[in-house]
Amino acid sequence: MNINSRIKLLSKLGRFFSDYLKKNNNEFDEIIFRNVDKKIKEVKHQNSFFDLDNIKNCFAYWAQNLNEKNLKKLEPNYKSENSKNILIIMAGNIPLVGFHDFLCVFICGHKSIIKKSSKDSVLYNLIFKLLLSWEPKFENCFTIVERVNLEIDAVIATGNNSSTHFFEKYFKKYPKIIRKNRNSVAILNGNESQKDLKKLMKDIFLYFGLGCRSVSKIFIPKDYNLDKIFKASIDWKKLINNNSYYNNYNYNKSVFLLNSEKFYDNGLVILKESKKLGSPISVLYYEKYSSLDKLKKYLDANQDKLQCVVSNNLVKNSTKFGMTQSPALLEFADNVNTVDFLLKVNE
Repeated sequence: MNINSRIKLLSKLGRFFSDYLKKNNNEFDEIIFRNVDKKIKEVKHQNSFFDLDNIKNCFAYWAQNLNEKNLKKLEPNYKSENSKNILIIMAGNIPLVGFHDFLCVFICGHKSIIKKSSKDSVLYNLIFKLLLSWEPKFENCFTIVERVNLEIDAVIATGNNSSTHFFEKYFKKYPKIIRKNRNSVAILNGNESQKDLKKLMKDIFLYFGLGCRSVSKIFIPKDYNLDKIFKASIDWKKLINNNSYYNNYNYNKSVFLLNSEKFYDNGLVILKESKKLGSPISVLYYEKYSSLDKLKKYLDANQDKLQCVVSNNLVKNSTKFGMTQSPALLEFADNVNTVDFLLKVNE
């Protein structure tokens, strides 16, 4: 498949996501939509955090981004007929979290050797089946593996800090992108509107806070009223009805009570003061600051641990409220340009 064929196929997938969400079957058969409904029900059995709202949000993101205009921005600067086998080891913390890596490999004309997460395989099976039904030649563009025993030329792997240590050692002779744990934080100064804070709740609660782009900690002035956070969080109260989320909430609350630790709680989220960046599910850490300049220096010193910093332009290159889970296609994880990396594999 040439680059134009690949872009057209991905654009069709974007239209499919859009039409599915709108229940518009002008281009696609209604039978396909019913099959998607069936598969989404299977997803919940595989991963209890992948509820319908989160899957629809994932589909909406790709519906917005998979179009020819956006995809051409991702297109590499030069074309190569020298296709390589790129191993992609995917995470399973949020729906289709590894799709951007596949997208980059596909756009660059390489073949993806995909090791899916056991927590996120149903959606990928569904998507690849759709792409194959629209373009049989797509079969030559990917292979799904259970074990990494094929010849590969480069690796893109995402995992936790323990698994990435193994990846670094196991794939030491290959060109690679290895992604470790990162967290996202927000900086508040007390001048944020209620609308700003409601958008921040999306950054905190979307995907149950499981993504590296999910805000796990807020930095606040010393006199900040935490009731503002609780008030803004009310729209997300249904999260507590998810058994997995509730079990985490109940467990963390019990541990804090057992250890006589101070925390604030509104029945949905636990606010706890901490120096740590990454908080457990259902817990939002906060830390008070007295000097924004000192905070900036701290963030600069820990930038390798951070994915997003959210604020109303309080720091350079900060992410707007409500936008952490809506990165542009050219906004690469860990600020490592995946397309540039893949081009170098050709050299």
